[in-house]
Amino acid sequence: MRITEVETFILKSKLDRPFAYSQGWVQGRSTVLVRIATDEGIEGWGETFSVGLQPPEIAAATIESALKPLILGKDPRNTEVLWHDMYVKTRDYGRKGVVLGAISAVDIALWDICGKAANLPLWQLLGGAFRDTVQCYATGFFRSEGRGQADAMAHEAQRHSESGFSLMKVKLGFGIDDDVAVMSRIRDAVGDRCNFMVDVNHGYGANDAIRLGRALADYHLRWIEEPVVPEDYAGYRRVRDALDIPIAGGEAEFSLYGFHDLIASQGIDIAQPDICLAGGFTALRHINVLALAGGVQVNPHVWGTAVGQYASLHMIAATPVTHYALYANQPLFEYDTSSHPFRTALVENPLEHQQGWLSLPQAAGLGFIINREFLSKHALS
Repeated sequence: MRITEVETFILKSKLDRPFAYSQGWVQGRSTVLVRIATDEGIEGWGETFSVGLQPPEIAAATIESALKPLILGKDPRNTEVLWHDMYVKTRDYGRKGVVLGAISAVDIALWDICGKAANLPLWQLLGGAFRDTVQCYATGFFRSEGRGQADAMAHEAQRHSESGFSLMKVKLGFGIDDDVAVMSRIRDAVGDRCNFMVDVNHGYGANDAIRLGRALADYHLRWIEEPVVPEDYAGYRRVRDALDIPIAGGEAEFSLYGFHDLIASQGIDIAQPDICLAGGFTALRHINVLALAGGVQVNPHVWGTAVGQYASLHMIAATPVTHYALYANQPLFEYDTSSHPFRTALVENPLEHQQGWLSLPQAAGLGFIINREFLSKHALS
C-alpha cells in the first residue's frame, strides 16, 4: 500500500457571539483537516485544530510544504517510521507548536488508514480498550462579557446537570475574587449533584494559583488545570507542593520529549496531551509509557472538531490507569459544550453523549463518515 495523495482543508467559522477565556477573546472557530489517500482506495482523516488564537493557515502550510513530500509514496502502515521521519526532518525548526500539530494531523490520518485496512476500530488496533464506555465532563463556562458573570455560569451549570453531566470543568483565571464568586454560585446552583475541575488556562503566576487553590480547598476539585504558564516547571512544582488538589497540565506540551521534561519536573499529577497537537496516536502511545513510568495519570485534552473527538475517544479507551485499584479514577472525555459548528455537522455520525457517557465506536478506523457536502461548503479554497 502506498500514499498517493495528501490534501488539506482549512475550516473557519465566525462566532455570532465571541467568548473569552483567560488569554483573550475567541472570535471564531477554525481547524485544519488532512485527507490521505492510498493506491488501494483507502483514505484516512486527521486534524490539527487551531489552539487559542492560532491562524489555521500556518498548520496547512506546514503539511503541504514540509510533511507531504516526506510521506508521498510511502506505506501508511509504517506509522512509527513515518512519525520519526517527520519529526527528525523538522526538528531544527519544529519540536513544538504548529509543526507538531501538523504531524499530529498526518499521524491520525495514517492510523485511520491502518484501522480501515485491518477492518478494526482504532482502540482495538491500539491494543484494546481498558473501558467500554467513557464518562464525559462538560467543558465550557466561557464568558460572553468577561468578569461579573457568576449568575450566567450558574445557569450553565444547571443546564449541564439537567443534560446528565455530573462532572464539569469551569474556566477561571479572571481574577481570584471573580473566580471564587463564580464557583460559589455554581455550587449553590447544582449542590452536591456535581463534581468540578477548574481550568485557569495559565492565567496566573504560582503565588496567585496557590491563593486560588486554597480559596477553593473545600470544593474537593478533581484537578486544577494549567495553573501557570507551560514553560514554568518550577511554578508547577510550587503549586503542586502547596496544594492537596491534583494538578493537571500539558495541553500546550508536545511529543515524548516535552512530556519527558514535564513529568520529570514532578509538577503535575495528570498529563493532558491533546492528540491533535502533541503528535497524534503515535506520540500519545509514547507519552502513556512515560506517564506510567513516572507515576502520572494521562487524561487527554479534547477541544477539536468531530475528527479530533473521535481520535481522542479511541485513545482514551486505550489509555491505562497509572494508579491501578478496583475503584480507580478512570480517564475522562472532555465534552466541549461551547459553540462549534464543526463538532456536529462535519460528520454524518457525530458523537453524542448519553447522560454524560460515550460508547466506543465500533466501525473500522476512526469510525466516522465525513459529511462531504458540509466540508465542500465550508472549506476555504
